[in-house]
Amino acid sequence: MPETITHHHVKLPEGSIEKATITLNLGPTHPATHGVFQNIVELDGEKIVSAEQTVGYIHRAFEKLAERRPLYQITTLTDRLNYCSAPINNMGWHLACEKLLGVQTPKRVDYLRIIIMELARISDHLICNSVVGVDSGAYTGFLYVMQYRELIYEIYEEVCGARLTTNIGRIGGFERNFSNTAFEKLEKFLNEYPAVLKEFENLFNRNRIFMDRTIGAGPISAQRALNYGFTGPNLRAAGVDYDVRVHTPYSSYQDFEFDIPVGATGDCYDRFLVRNQEMWQSLRIIEQAYRKVQEFKGADAEVYHADAPEYYLPPKADVYTKMEALIWHFKIVMGETEIPPGEVYHSVEGGNGELGFYLISDGGRTPYRLHFRRPCFIYYQAYSELTKGSMLSDAIIVMSSLNLIAGEMDA
Repeated sequence: MPETITHHHVKLPEGSIEKATITLNLGPTHPATHGVFQNIVELDGEKIVSAEQTVGYIHRAFEKLAERRPLYQITTLTDRLNYCSAPINNMGWHLACEKLLGVQTPKRVDYLRIIIMELARISDHLICNSVVGVDSGAYTGFLYVMQYRELIYEIYEEVCGARLTTNIGRIGGFERNFSNTAFEKLEKFLNEYPAVLKEFENLFNRNRIFMDRTIGAGPISAQRALNYGFTGPNLRAAGVDYDVRVHTPYSSYQDFEFDIPVGATGDCYDRFLVRNQEMWQSLRIIEQAYRKVQEFKGADAEVYHADAPEYYLPPKADVYTKMEALIWHFKIVMGETEIPPGEVYHSVEGGNGELGFYLISDGGRTPYRLHFRRPCFIYYQAYSELTKGSMLSDAIIVMSSLNLIAGEMDA
């Protein structure tokens, strides 16, 4: 329930009826705001006259914490940004580090990373669109697809042992090779999820109630979206086909064929449709990547990291038997590996937009300065403009369709 309601009486000319607006605190404890951000909305009846957004309730100072850690220990911070697609954050950070360190990853590592990143994108879009359905009063779609989010988490679990905040991967590759069980679960997902996604679309795409709730809600033009710095599905829903995977390919994305879905009006309905279509494209990419991984035979099929002993922990058996491996293990674990000086920016196509890492090194053992470009923080600027003139019921569905993740907004 709203925490505070304030009445504002507007004095009108003599003979007119006095008019009052209401200021309502929507959050921070309102369930739709995840308990950690606040919208102060001024209402004329149920119509939103103005809105002001507030963040900072979950601020954890990740950037400053990271400046006191060795590069490989920062992974446990990045996966707590957008926790709905944590592996993309991890991979993005590792790619930024590899850009600074000059580490070249093998093709098999690139393809395995793409499988994990696209699974994370599906998981992110699946959560966002099913919650948009819940906020429009349709709970069934959420129940249909959530079990397949769990299957994605089971794949993560086979790869790294964790499900939500994954700490997945390492600078140069992965901690271990993918098990046969991981590939079996991946095949199960690829076989079963398309039918479920199709059924999910059938529930919503032409549903009159859902369309009435989302069409025309929270629209934004392409120009305004660009002015705000929108990226990802929210920008593509406004008609701009910008995708980091195509514009600035990384991790061998240039080896894959896929389309970039775009919308026209940038409203909640277009954002919903774009995310649905992106799930189909992610399935297409994963299938291609899985075929490419299967083409590696013999010793090549065992490659899961780059040759970067200064930054990648050696196998435990070598640590016990070889002095050089023991030295590298000690230096890496104790954070005594110095990194070269330099300044890099690397971005990836996150689940909800361009996720960037701006890293400055002065040649020490930890970053000199570090900044995370979090797409949610940028989207939220536009919330007031998107909701002005709308009904109070639209405020929640607009928030959901922007895919605002509190952990990423505050960092």
